[in-house]
Amino acid sequence: MLKVDIITIFPEMFKGPFDESMVRRAVDMGLAEIRVIDLRDFSDNKHFQVDDTPYGGGKGMVLKPEPLFKAVESVAKEASGREKIRVILMSPQGEVFHQQKARKLSKEEHLVILCGHYEGVDERVRNSLIDEEISIGDYVLTGGEIAAMVVTDAVVRLQPGLLSEEAVNEESFEEGVLEYPQYTRPYEYRGMRVPEVLLSGNHALIREWRKEKSLENTRRKRPDLYRRYMQQDQAQERHEDT
Repeated sequence: MLKVDIITIFPEMFKGPFDESMVRRAVDMGLAEIRVIDLRDFSDNKHFQVDDTPYGGGKGMVLKPEPLFKAVESVAKEASGREKIRVILMSPQGEVFHQQKARKLSKEEHLVILCGHYEGVDERVRNSLIDEEISIGDYVLTGGEIAAMVVTDAVVRLQPGLLSEEAVNEESFEEGVLEYPQYTRPYEYRGMRVPEVLLSGNHALIREWRKEKSLENTRRKRPDLYRRYMQQDQAQERHEDT
């Protein structure tokens, strides 16, 4: 079972998003356990303050190191060595999240996700507390909460037993390319028909069509992914020839 602890100053934001869909199903099946921890519970300040002005001046506020260290250490103490903990900071400075990273994190035992906020966190948190930083894109959000939801959803849905391997393996990005087009009933709608090959019952032809359309989709919509895929494919061919 994967455990996920999310440390945030806005725990109310998580009421609802994880109560539906695949994440709720994973929790109900005992495949995942998700807790939301209020960072303010670890403040020594009578006003539960967890941020302060930056040294050297400048705008905004910075999350203090003490409550973050205490929160993570509290989680670690509860685990008592039962699970290996990986601490992640959601930050625009981190590696951009992708499907391969989701796959890797899905194999961890216990994730602790810190939601950055304001102008960020005290640098000592980065240097001494976390294992890695993750970003969900090259843009700025008001905080790390939505990013933490994205990572949690992507990782939890990959837990073995939740979805079939076939369903997971055929999704976009699993092979480094986008997914092929999908169709369902009715066969014809407003003059638009389902491709005949999908009705043929010939599974070899269907697989060939899907691969062709997957590459076509990727080349048209994400040329960066297409170039990377083709380079990897060519490199693999050269390796097989040697």
